[in-house]
Amino acid sequence: MDELRALIARHARPDETTAIDGVLLSVTAEAGEPRASTTGTVFALIAQGSKRLALGERTFDYGPGQYLVASVDLPITGHYTEAPALGFGLVLRPSVIAQLLLDGAAAGPPPAGLGVADAPPELLDAVVRMVRLLDHPADQAVLAPMLEREILWRLINGPLGAGVRQIGMTDSSLTHIGRAVRAITSEPARSFRVEELARTCGMSVSAFHRGFQAVTALSPIQFQKQLRLRQARLLLLSGADDVATVAFRVGYDSASQFSREYRREFGLPPGRDAARLRAVAA
Repeated sequence: MDELRALIARHARPDETTAIDGVLLSVTAEAGEPRASTTGTVFALIAQGSKRLALGERTFDYGPGQYLVASVDLPITGHYTEAPALGFGLVLRPSVIAQLLLDGAAAGPPPAGLGVADAPPELLDAVVRMVRLLDHPADQAVLAPMLEREILWRLINGPLGAGVRQIGMTDSSLTHIGRAVRAITSEPARSFRVEELARTCGMSVSAFHRGFQAVTALSPIQFQKQLRLRQARLLLLSGADDVATVAFRVGYDSASQFSREYRREFGLPPGRDAARLRAVAA
């Protein structure tokens, strides 16, 4: 791990991108407060420090030598609990995963959208060799795709492999649920009927409910509510609109209901929470 830490510290950029497409490196100097964000579809390995993510009622803690797989882009709250922290990420691309799968592989039930596991030596070795390529630009075009495939192969055959496999299967249950997740995420203020979402996914309502809960740890209504509240928090932080206007913009018909749910989610009424966040940012 010492070599990986040194490589990450040397090559990490403020925006986390690198010269290798899909490879991400991060350096975080201090532990901070939980912040709302989305996961992306990614493999994330911690080389130093510890991180905590919350998805619905589920909490995921992982530290050095452990990795997380997010097989669907999900709204989470997360922060580093120990810092300084160093991390490696690889965007999980369906087309590359599909090339590694045997034709006719069984899809199975939808796996959880997030999971944490210990990284075996073989996976760590492949990650180190990928990051080493940043010191050898002339080798990247040929070797980076090979190492991406090796890392994906290790993930597919690891304890979180079910989620990675289904990313590459166009007709998998995870892919169908991901379609509904994207629909809600793209228009959180819109009122969706569960029957409509299930039909979009080509699933019965009962199967859709079970699958959505398995992947996101939330019901469709809870999932949309979290998206709306996170969007509202960003709007309030900007200070452009008052609480009632923000509530309407994110899809609430009742400002009082919005305030109750906001306080339940973030611990303070909307106005006071926004003022606190602006004071911290100042």
